[in-house]
Amino acid sequence: MVQTNFSKLLAFDSRILKLAKKSNPDLIVDGKPGAKRRSSSEQQLTLFKSATSGLIGVDEVGRGCLSGPVVAAAVILPRVAKSSFLAEELSELDDSKALSQKQRERLAEVLRANCLFAIAEATPAEIDQINILQASLLAMRRAVDNLLSQIENSPAQLLVLVDGNQKVKGLTLEQITVIQGDSHSASIAAASVIAKVYRDGLMLELSKKHPVYSWHSNKGYGSKAHRAAIAEHGVTKWHRLSFRLFDSE
Repeated sequence: MVQTNFSKLLAFDSRILKLAKKSNPDLIVDGKPGAKRRSSSEQQLTLFKSATSGLIGVDEVGRGCLSGPVVAAAVILPRVAKSSFLAEELSELDDSKALSQKQRERLAEVLRANCLFAIAEATPAEIDQINILQASLLAMRRAVDNLLSQIENSPAQLLVLVDGNQKVKGLTLEQITVIQGDSHSASIAAASVIAKVYRDGLMLELSKKHPVYSWHSNKGYGSKAHRAAIAEHGVTKWHRLSFRLFDSE
């Protein structure tokens, strides 16, 4: 049977869980082939042996935008048999940036129908107040908290996989950071797709109220047309004032 991208991503998650069972201090958190381990600290890599019942993948989108919130999603994938219909439906799952809009929207629909997930935001005002990194982590924490609120049983055995190299402050669950996780972990890739499709839809709705900024096409990123509109029309409450909004800055 041909190995799909989804099966490769699932295999990565499976390896993480196996290492979690062993509390392996040598867990490689950089998914890039041949990459060296970024951190060997026990504080960063120690896993609870109990963290074997499932994974929460968490990722954010919109960090580099000039406008709009930063959005995070947290996802728990169901157990998926390799030859199942769901595995076939998710065969193209990948980092949302590597997918077309059509692929993302189709995958997001499948994921939302079959996964436990939650979405959260950090506003432009929060981004300006605490900086984009901290706001991204805040959105991630909110997404995980929202997800856990949907789970009746104790979530103590869940392990959180966080895209990037920064842990999410304030979580009670054990977590592992995975560099380029959205390209290597099925759980994180699922979160990236759900967050991306949600945020794109939000920017499309905001564009109807503020059409001069072309958010329907640039999604809040700093395109030439977007910056020109800012220079001509000024900013809205959705713009991040702490970002470089003008080409001359």
